[in-house]
Amino acid sequence: MDRFGVPLPRGLREEAGEMSWASFCQTYERSEGSLRLGQWSEADGIYQATLAIGECIESSTAAACGPMAALTAMLSERGIRMETLSFHQLHDGDQTFTFVRGTNGASTAWAMGRAHDATASSLRAVTACANRLAC
Repeated sequence: MDRFGVPLPRGLREEAGEMSWASFCQTYERSEGSLRLGQWSEADGIYQATLAIGECIESSTAAACGPMAALTAMLSERGIRMETLSFHQLHDGDQTFTFVRGTNGASTAWAMGRAHDATASSLRAVTACANRLAC
């Protein structure tokens, strides 16, 4: 259940099979892809981000009930459909791991984000999932 030192969600555990940790990170923690998240801030439920999609870099703003909903809304405004189907988050030492399973309506994919705080970990997971779905 926790081959990698952190317990994986069941569906992801089955999909990852016998992968090494390095291979798992390369597959599910995609930092490369056409979507990149730059600066991120929030004030009074208004979220602002710098998004890079391919060579286009833009600022985006969304009012939402949380950071994942805000990022999903920002992506949708740019034609990137990503709905979160499963969300799992855990803390291990000074790291927060977030696992999301998302869909774009045509396919589904698991992704992982990790960071020192829960928000950054969640945003990295959503970004990684959107990049995996784009492949």
